[in-house]
Amino acid sequence: MVSIPKQEYEQLLKSQQEIAVLKAQLVELKRMIFGSKSERFIPSTEQQLGLFTEQPMQTEETVLEQIAYSREKSKTDKKKPVRALLAAHLPRVEEIIEPDHIESSSKKIGEEVTEILEYSPGKLFVRRIVRRIVRPKYAMADHQGVIIADLPTLPLPKANAAASLLAHLMVSKFIDHLPFYRQIQILKRQQVTISDSTMGGWFNATADLLSPLYDVLEKQVLKSTYLQVDESPIGVQDSHKKGSLHTGYQWVYRAPVERLVLFKYHPSRARKAAEEILQTFSGYIQTDGYAAYQNLNTQGEINLLGCMAHARRYFEKALDNDQVRAAYTMAKFQELYA
Repeated sequence: MVSIPKQEYEQLLKSQQEIAVLKAQLVELKRMIFGSKSERFIPSTEQQLGLFTEQPMQTEETVLEQIAYSREKSKTDKKKPVRALLAAHLPRVEEIIEPDHIESSSKKIGEEVTEILEYSPGKLFVRRIVRRIVRPKYAMADHQGVIIADLPTLPLPKANAAASLLAHLMVSKFIDHLPFYRQIQILKRQQVTISDSTMGGWFNATADLLSPLYDVLEKQVLKSTYLQVDESPIGVQDSHKKGSLHTGYQWVYRAPVERLVLFKYHPSRARKAAEEILQTFSGYIQTDGYAAYQNLNTQGEINLLGCMAHARRYFEKALDNDQVRAAYTMAKFQELYA
């Protein structure tokens, strides 16, 4: 039997512990890089290049060069945007609206024509038409003025888009996942040209029209006694923070029993974001264990529930470390889900 000095024995024990830690880190690193997509981590290009090499990456030397020049800039006044005419090849459906109570002595002197773009889904094809609203104008007898019918209520009074087209654009974007630039290309193939700015303006105005429905949805979600809550980071561009892109958070409140989902944007991940929404909520909230949900300053009584998927994840990771006990627990999770 060989006797090992105490100092060498302690050093050997320390080395074995460090090796065990490094092995665990290597297993976790392989899991993040080569693991399943649901929990996969994709490192940046710089991380990939410098991960297994000790040599510093070469960088090209840059030379600062100053260039100065002057040019003449024409002074043009910003003109009020002019609405583009709708394509002439599109079929027109004419709707004539006569004013009420026309006196027999009135004489027609002209008409006002308003064209708006409609969308009509067909059974096997899609046809876009221009709805022409014609409002005859009449001069009343004895120079008493001109009479004309009122224009029907339009969702966007200053736009030439009908409710059917606006609804189609929104459904195509948020249900069929067609971004606006693709919808613009589709319309171009039918000789209908809509600019990016026009499409964006229609979107913003339509979203404002839907605000009352959003408020009703929020009330319906908060009536539930069981919510699943999570917050996801998203890149945001606005004028409230400096820089071209910063991180905001989309707080999601899901009522699984009622099958309702509420998305609520907040610029931060702070506790106050949840407190503002859950101020009058009473019931159960299921989260991933984020500390912000603990001790919420709200009026109602809230009970916190953990997430079983997050609990299961740690046992799945432990399969490489303790196969027997981890596999036993994973089998219990299978029984639970079954």
